[in-house]
Amino acid sequence: MGKIAVEQARRNFSDAVNRAAYGKERLILTRRRKGVAAIVPLEDLELIEAMEDRLDLEEARKVLADPKEKFVPYREARKRLGLK
Repeated sequence: MGKIAVEQARRNFSDAVNRAAYGKERLILTRRRKGVAAIVPLEDLELIEAMEDRLDLEEARKVLADPKEKFVPYREARKRLGLK
């Protein structure tokens, strides 16, 4: 996995995108030598999202299978989560 400073990526943005898109390279963007973001091939992102969806589905099935779980109305759920 390559590393590239944010400033350099900004100057050569199309090169960084092409490295990920066509070279299938994962690039870590750094600021002060610390990773802050990444540029990855689209296929990698799609795989990550599919894995997250799978985990969410498994968790939902566990909750639905538990007879102790009770229904929480939408507004109450938002309140518990600290959302308005």
